[in-house]
Amino acid sequence: MTNIHPETRRFLDRAAKEQLLHQKGVVLWLYGLSGSGKSTIANEVERVLHGDGRMTVILDGDNLRTGLNSNLGFSEEDRTENVRRVAEAAKLLAGQGIIVFVSVITPLRKHRAAAKEIIGPDFHEIYVKADFDTCAGRDPKGLYAKAKEGKIGQFTGKDSGFEEPENPALVLDTQARSADQCATDLLGYWRSVADGRRGE
Repeated sequence: MTNIHPETRRFLDRAAKEQLLHQKGVVLWLYGLSGSGKSTIANEVERVLHGDGRMTVILDGDNLRTGLNSNLGFSEEDRTENVRRVAEAAKLLAGQGIIVFVSVITPLRKHRAAAKEIIGPDFHEIYVKADFDTCAGRDPKGLYAKAKEGKIGQFTGKDSGFEEPENPALVLDTQARSADQCATDLLGYWRSVADGRRGE
């Protein structure tokens, strides 16, 4: 790595980008089981913020696995690398003043800790809570049915574990509340974070 020299001094700095966008970069990391509602909530909040003139990006786990992470499987090592790459991408985008929504299962506490370490103070841990049976009942992508038939290995919550969080910044309980209600909760959380952090 001695021949790699990151360039930063000549680039426009973060403050200049945030001033242009009139917002501060942030990473809202939504995680939970497949079918818990991560992407649905992220999409709803993004549309509201877009209508308010905000620059946003959604880093969706399935989308990333068709491109950036298409060479990764679901082994422990590959899941760790998946989170690392997503976190690095989110960090780069937030550093440009963009509001970043991450929608990735992120099953283990150590994965969330690694993402937080990479991203730093821009990282906000948002747990989208729904248990295995609830998500299996929804099964919007048909994955739970395939997992039950043994057609999918290392399926989170069945073959591969999911660890409940210890101290997330926000819990969105989609078993108890609708996706619209949870989106409203997330939007309120973002506004509380944005207060006093907006670029002028």
